[in-house]
Amino acid sequence: MLLDEEPRNGYGLIQEIERRSDGAWRPSPGSVYPALALLEDEGLVKNEPVDGGKEFTLTDPGKKHVEENREKLGEPWANLGDSSGGKGIKALQSQIKPLMGAVAQIFQVGSEADQTRAAEVLADTRRKLYAILAEDAPQDTES
Repeated sequence: MLLDEEPRNGYGLIQEIERRSDGAWRPSPGSVYPALALLEDEGLVKNEPVDGGKEFTLTDPGKKHVEENREKLGEPWANLGDSSGGKGIKALQSQIKPLMGAVAQIFQVGSEADQTRAAEVLADTRRKLYAILAEDAPQDTES
């Protein structure tokens, strides 16, 4: 866990995860800050004001939790940027940024009808992505 190494603010955590995954994973503030708030509610981290912001550190119970669960917690960013096994991830990553650019264009200059059609395309795409995962799901073998 990154906070086991040194205190960090949310933005520092985002940057470090992106760096360690060789750019394959950049969590959003919308996922990092609620996770930090949950860890804070559980008493595993605390925040301290530093230079007008917040810096998060592990509490004693947080340190104990990390130590007892280090192997289980692992490093979720490991191998994401590894070219030997990350071709699928790289292929997905290469499509996400251009897709977000197209969505931004629809927001900025698309008509209401364009935006409605784009929402339908995204909903259909989401369903197709979940269908890919469903194809790989283990089949129920009970009779």
